[in-house]
Amino acid sequence: MTVHFIGAGPGAPDLITLRGRDLIAVSPVCLYAGSLVPQALLGHCPKDARIIDTASMSLDEIGAEFLRAHRAAEDVARLHSGDLSIWSALGEQIRVLEQLSIPYTITPGVPAFAAAAAALGVELTLPEVAQSLVLTRTQGRASSMPDREKLASFAATRTTLAIHLSIHAIAKVVAELIPHYGADCPVAIVCRASWPDQRILRGTLESIAAQLNEAPMERTALIIVGQVLARGDFRPSALYDKDYQRRFRGKAQ
Repeated sequence: MTVHFIGAGPGAPDLITLRGRDLIAVSPVCLYAGSLVPQALLGHCPKDARIIDTASMSLDEIGAEFLRAHRAAEDVARLHSGDLSIWSALGEQIRVLEQLSIPYTITPGVPAFAAAAAALGVELTLPEVAQSLVLTRTQGRASSMPDREKLASFAATRTTLAIHLSIHAIAKVVAELIPHYGADCPVAIVCRASWPDQRILRGTLESIAAQLNEAPMERTALIIVGQVLARGDFRPSALYDKDYQRRFRGKAQ
């Protein structure tokens, strides 16, 4: 028996890996985050599968389901939205499984920031504009932020920021970023990226709070900040330059 942690992707039911889909199809138990995982993915479950929405469950209750399935020798497909490597509560569930000596696997998924970038039609790293991407969030009730991970500290780099779980704190976000990026820095907010009801707001640090007030969005919205959103003049990378020699191009040095 194995618990299969599966990144279910950002929302569109076809943005799941083939491996993830196939593991769902052979697991007689499916635990899923009902508030974020699309119902259409449950169509891959076997007939008569035990399907449980974990939205209202505690860690102890989830652990009890893992143990029940282990004793029944039933594989579990554990679905989380996006990718499991960030803000998924994967770490604490793994700790429970290791304490119970229950084996597990991890199948990555399409992260929300990638779906948001696709919706915006942008590359988040452009030559001489930004070559790094910071994934962060503001402090919430469920998780505090370490003192060393202040938003202003990341903003000092002036690279691209993907700010999760922070739409409720847009005024605070703007106030901390303007001193570093400037009031005219481009901002985009993508709500429910890849879902049928996906929404996008584009503006600047100066205007975005007022725009959001006119068109409120849910906490699942992602804030992206940086000059890459301007899509103006930038130097092409050397990768495809005709004079750039590399071993895969097959040209003489």
